[in-house]
Amino acid sequence: MTPRKAVIPAAGLGTRFLPATKAIPKEMLPLVDVPTIQYIVGEVVASGITEVVLVTGRGKSAIEDHFDVSPELERFLEEKGKTDLLELVRDVAKMVRVVSVRQKRPLGLGHAVLTARDAVGDEPFAVLLGDDVIDAPVPCTRQLLDVYASHGPVVALLEVPPDKTQLYGVVSGKPVRERLYHVDTLVEKPAPGTAPTNLAVIGRYVLPPEIFPILEKTPPGKGGEIQLTDGLQQLARKMPLHGLQFEGNRYDAGEQAGFVQATVAFALKRPALAAQLKPLLRRLLEQ
Repeated sequence: MTPRKAVIPAAGLGTRFLPATKAIPKEMLPLVDVPTIQYIVGEVVASGITEVVLVTGRGKSAIEDHFDVSPELERFLEEKGKTDLLELVRDVAKMVRVVSVRQKRPLGLGHAVLTARDAVGDEPFAVLLGDDVIDAPVPCTRQLLDVYASHGPVVALLEVPPDKTQLYGVVSGKPVRERLYHVDTLVEKPAPGTAPTNLAVIGRYVLPPEIFPILEKTPPGKGGEIQLTDGLQQLARKMPLHGLQFEGNRYDAGEQAGFVQATVAFALKRPALAAQLKPLLRRLLEQ
């Protein structure tokens, strides 16, 4: 069965971006003028998925509002003759069907995915983490869906520096073909120097519904949270699990330097902004 739904966990407090996130969900922080969450949903749509399950928490209603219709704003723009902006606003509301569920307690990524169980149902689904913004000619999720069609459950992989492996879930396994691995072992945030490889799991997954009963029985792991990595290790013992080194540029928008890098990168993709930014960037680099 081809996955039709994508789960996007968005219940985090965004403490790395305080004070900006005191009243604004971190997912609504813009890369230039587009909220980060819209880039993630855009990838979902471009990958052919028709429904998004947002896993949210208190104070996250702005995300749901962003993908809803806005009659007052649309009327204002129409009266002012700002047809280009009007179409922009309407297009966002038409992007995808959004269902929202609450994660009432911050018990980890595995718990966030489990919270979406009723909304997903008994079918395969994608998971996209909002902190990982991936710019690719073929959307990263589409790349994973193509692997899922032939090999089953799959996670996105990225080579990271050996001294950074303790920040990620790390896998080991056997090569199947170029960029594709059969995953044997997953370790969540291994202690420095103990990682089996430098292949890190990045925030894209395509999973079967069998992950839900596994997560239901997964005890808290690192940080006292229910780790999705631990659930995937159990899944890998029951059925083949693969990892794909995706093609594209990944930005960690969940931390400040990565967020700035993503903002600059997406700004430079716009010719008008690039013409203004490139001279400034050159001057800054020369200082």
